[in-house]
Amino acid sequence: MAVPKYTDFYNAFLESLADGQIHAYNDCKDFVKEAMQLSEEDMSVITASGYALWVNRLGWCTTYLKKAGLITSPKRSFFQITESGNILLKEGVTITNKL
Repeated sequence: MAVPKYTDFYNAFLESLADGQIHAYNDCKDFVKEAMQLSEEDMSVITASGYALWVNRLGWCTTYLKKAGLITSPKRSFFQITESGNILLKEGVTITNKL
């Protein structure tokens, strides 16, 4: 299996915040890793700059979710779902860059 694109992480990342509380990035990352069933092979792919590719893509996921107003970052490396994000998650919408 190839490492998922950053857009593929959107729903899983929102699910990690579904309780409405503020969560540390590392907790969300662990949740997403399990929810996406990433293999050891997927997690071992490294970018040219030396970072795990899936973590890099998860970072882009958070960037675009924030820009869309679906999550907030009350402080560095902590996230919380917004009302808009919660509505989309509850409706079961598959989030893409076109929403």
